[in-house]
Amino acid sequence: MASHHSLSQCRAVLAQSSLARPGQVRSAVVAVAGLPVSPCTSSSERPRSFSVLNRPPPNYPGHIPLTRVERLALTVGSGLASFFNPYRGDMIAAFGEVTATPYFIYRLRDAMLADRTGRRILRDRPRMTSSSLNLDRLRALPPNTVGREYVGWLDREGVSPDTRPDVHYIDDAECAYVMQRYRECHDFYHALTGLPIVREGEIALKAFEFANTLLPMTGLSTLSILTVKRRERERFFATYLPWALRNGLRAKEVINVYWEEQLERDVDDLRAELRIERPPDMRDIRKKERREKKRAQKVAEIKTDSPSVAV
Repeated sequence: MASHHSLSQCRAVLAQSSLARPGQVRSAVVAVAGLPVSPCTSSSERPRSFSVLNRPPPNYPGHIPLTRVERLALTVGSGLASFFNPYRGDMIAAFGEVTATPYFIYRLRDAMLADRTGRRILRDRPRMTSSSLNLDRLRALPPNTVGREYVGWLDREGVSPDTRPDVHYIDDAECAYVMQRYRECHDFYHALTGLPIVREGEIALKAFEFANTLLPMTGLSTLSILTVKRRERERFFATYLPWALRNGLRAKEVINVYWEEQLERDVDDLRAELRIERPPDMRDIRKKERREKKRAQKVAEIKTDSPSVAV
């Protein structure tokens, strides 16, 4: 009897539906029939799609989500800027981030997960700064230790571990840390190999990093060898590129080195463990070239200034 009464009420409501809004009819029918009321989301309340004007919340502090168009534009712009001006650290950093996804940074993260030390690094997430490394303590370490070599390289090149920018454009928080770790370990790679921060040295180290990490930015950065002097380009292809490929491919994954725990270790022992041989000293080679160039210029000046002998 009750169900028959409810059915009659529903018919009455439906009879008036031409005068009511669809939402009102639905609410009335549900109320009369005694059905559970479920929330109804209007089109204005539905989540808006990801766009320039509607970005999702960041996944970690400093994260900047990008649309596909923005990512493509940043890839092209930062790539060109890095090629023509390799000292634009901000552009190199951005180019490294936007080209590392979707595959390469995950491959590097998986390499860390497959290694016992790499897993500890991901769990601890240490950061490298001048205060966390205590550079004064490193300067007091015995010669030929990793820490002494590292801080000596910093002092010689006039750089600081505090200059590495934070990651912004990698969406996954753990992968963002992997990129940050690679970035902050870069100076240790310099110290381990002895390569200076001049353009020629950076290109050689990037070739080594590409062979070891497979990050696209490191490989594409080697194209800037086309912008250096002819003698430097010849030396790169004859000496440093073969060294970089040979050592980068056979060495252990350098991203898995817990550098903070290796500071008091003999640097030669660490090189042997990682299977990395030190390349020819680029600074010495460049100094010798400058001396030879000056000597040749002086000889040319003497010949020019000497009076010609009449026959």
